[in-house]
Amino acid sequence: QVQLVESGGGLVQAGGSLRLSCAASGRTLSSYGMGWFRQAPGKEREFVAALSWSGGSPYYADSVKGRFTISRDNAKNTVYLQMNSLNPEDTAVYYCAVRRGGIYYYTTIPEYDYWGQGTQVTVSS
Repeated sequence: QVQLVESGGGLVQAGGSLRLSCAASGRTLSSYGMGWFRQAPGKEREFVAALSWSGGSPYYADSVKGRFTISRDNAKNTVYLQMNSLNPEDTAVYYCAVRRGGIYYYTTIPEYDYWGQGTQVTVSS
């Protein structure tokens, strides 16, 4: 089993940056598919970013492409989401997710097996 804990959220002004971290325990992340999702008040959870071994490049939702970067540190069992040029539309609770046996990247909720509790990101105008 895998346990995930997100951190790094907070309040920032439009145009600012944050780096979210997702610390995993139980297994090494190198053998899992990894992703980030977010959920704004009154809306459904949506895909943000995913990391793939087979393609060699990450995949991003159109709304964050060019602004967000997903990465990992296998030695620390940690996944990161670097968020730049933030705007109020990015305000949401951000969740990291892990899929067992992940080789490709995954963009839908049913494809993931483990979820963190989320970290709040608020962007003021």
